[in-house]
Amino acid sequence: MAIITLLTDSGDTDHYAGAIKARIISINPAATIIDISHSIEPCDIAHGAYVLKSVFRDFPKGTIHLVGVDSAGNRDDQYVALQLEDHFFVGIDNGFFGLISDQPHQQVVQLEPGDTTFAEKDILAPAAARLATGAALETIGKPVDSFRKMINRQVKATRKIIAGHVIRVDNFGNLITNIAKTDFDILTKGRNYTITFGGEKFRKVHTNYFQTEQGDCFLIFNSLGFLEIGIYKGNASELLGLQYDSPINVTFDE
Repeated sequence: MAIITLLTDSGDTDHYAGAIKARIISINPAATIIDISHSIEPCDIAHGAYVLKSVFRDFPKGTIHLVGVDSAGNRDDQYVALQLEDHFFVGIDNGFFGLISDQPHQQVVQLEPGDTTFAEKDILAPAAARLATGAALETIGKPVDSFRKMINRQVKATRKIIAGHVIRVDNFGNLITNIAKTDFDILTKGRNYTITFGGEKFRKVHTNYFQTEQGDCFLIFNSLGFLEIGIYKGNASELLGLQYDSPINVTFDE
């Protein structure tokens, strides 16, 4: 029996997450349900996409991921189910799914919209529950050619500079950037470099958080392979004055 994960902006203080689970179990009592998070900032598609992109590949192929982020959507938004990288996703077609992978989708169907103010329970949960029983994607909706895609902010990389941005401020106040270690390693190749952000300049990347003293700044490539900036035992976002979309540059000596 397939796993169903839940990612929503519903929070943990109301009934919403429980109601979604109850609907899934009422249709498929054998379903295995795992919470990724219900603490996505309300309607924050970038936050939700970052979290799901960071973790969905850690689940077995065939896992169904129910996404309830900004699920009220806009007037013309539809609900979809799609197969992507051998995983299944159900959610509103608001651009979210274009942010989690650059790979082409395998299949996509449009779900019957229904008349509801709680789409996660009334539309998405039944679709996820049926997929978890092994139902084919085309049996739960109308096949369509594509889905709406937002595009992540792109890194500019030349021999002289990598120009990136903060894409997430995590719960510790660490600044996650979109500067990938693969690009950094290719362009460095023994050359000296300077990493600049918020008026600060650094010429070293650490390999672990504790290589600095408490209260000092660290720069590492994290487990996802992206440059991360933080204050050891402190909050980098507050102390450095940087937030989502703040510029981060790596310049290389000639």
